[in-house]
Amino acid sequence: MSEKQEIKSAKDNISFSDAVGAKASRKIKARNSKQGVWFGLGMMGLVGWSVVVPTLLGAALGIWLDNRHTGNYSWTLMLLIIGLIIGCLNAWHWVDKEDKEMHEDNNDK
Repeated sequence: MSEKQEIKSAKDNISFSDAVGAKASRKIKARNSKQGVWFGLGMMGLVGWSVVVPTLLGAALGIWLDNRHTGNYSWTLMLLIIGLIIGCLNAWHWVDKEDKEMHEDNNDK
């Protein structure tokens, strides 16, 4: 083996051991954390509701508009889709914010 290959192999081993160490410390931190399964289920529920509420509000407003103003287009379908899009963007924003906070916590320690 050449000298360059040995140096590269040594660097790969160091980075691999660093990665294993980081994963092990995250696993230990997760076991010692007071946030358990219920926290994860609560987060899933929160994300779900952040999608459902705008969707249902859009559908309700659409039904109300369809009953008041008849036309060629369905307000219900249009506002249902708009509510779903707003809900998905809301959930994406929430999950992205939590992910950034989690990575900031990992970088601080």
